[in-house]
Amino acid sequence: MERRKINTAVKVIAIPTIYALLLRFVFGESTWSGVFNMMSKTFLFLIPSIVGALTVYFSNEEKVRKFNYRFFMPWIPIFIFFFITLVFAIEGWPCLLMILPIFLLAASIGGLIGGYFKLKEKDKKLYMSIVTLLPLFLAPIESYVGANTKPYEAYTYIDIHASADKIWDNVTRVREITEEQDKGWLTHMLHFPRPVKAELNFEGVGAYREAIFTNGLVFHETVTEYIATTKMSFTIKALPHEIPLTTMDEHLVVGGKYFDVLNGTYELEQLNNTTYRLHLKSNFKLSTTFNFYASWWANNIMKDIQNNILQIEKLRAESE
Repeated sequence: MERRKINTAVKVIAIPTIYALLLRFVFGESTWSGVFNMMSKTFLFLIPSIVGALTVYFSNEEKVRKFNYRFFMPWIPIFIFFFITLVFAIEGWPCLLMILPIFLLAASIGGLIGGYFKLKEKDKKLYMSIVTLLPLFLAPIESYVGANTKPYEAYTYIDIHASADKIWDNVTRVREITEEQDKGWLTHMLHFPRPVKAELNFEGVGAYREAIFTNGLVFHETVTEYIATTKMSFTIKALPHEIPLTTMDEHLVVGGKYFDVLNGTYELEQLNNTTYRLHLKSNFKLSTTFNFYASWWANNIMKDIQNNILQIEKLRAESE
């Protein structure tokens, strides 16, 4: 009896986990990137759903009748899958953290569907066989349709009690930022490079500005509009070949296949005799088939970077 329980437990956890690892290999293989892509709805939504369905399908029928079991049990192979990919450096921590909510929810939905097949359908083996093969048929179709490339804007501002000249001096050229001054909580949690300094060769249209981050990330900026102490707009270019492979997850590289920052603008608005409002906005683009989800993360990451820089500029302008 005990041996049967152990065998069932192994099937319930091991088979869905192995299935997820095999599909991760298929979708992560660069040779097949034109057909199978990890940055796709098929990988992010369908595969964890199937993991959940398999978990419940191989479970004891008595347990499957319980809603909580069908909903939460699929999380176990998902967490094991994440642990294995993290330990063996198959995936980076930031990427796993971002997709974790999707995987857990999709796995629970899959568990509910798997429970339906387990309890209601007579040809359950046929249905589950078809379901496990679905990603291999749907992924090429999604790849053929292609990703949706769309621009987005991240807007932030801060009020500063200092003169326009002092504020602007800290906008155009940002002196070195120590680790203690860095308050970017989201980028810190995701292990993103932090800002170090920004250098401008002269003040005017055509000027070159270099925003330097840790771990080799550099934003090359060219000023396209300049009004002293009022407005500065600039294009932004990150060159992926300059960024060491260990700096960022391959799916999150700035200037890469899926995410790129396009331009930025500083504007200084006078509120009263002692207070100015410093606006900072940037435009970025995403090229995925699930921009509705990726844009939430990208927008919050950009806002976290911008708010971090704004609070440093405020602190320095007010203390000088």
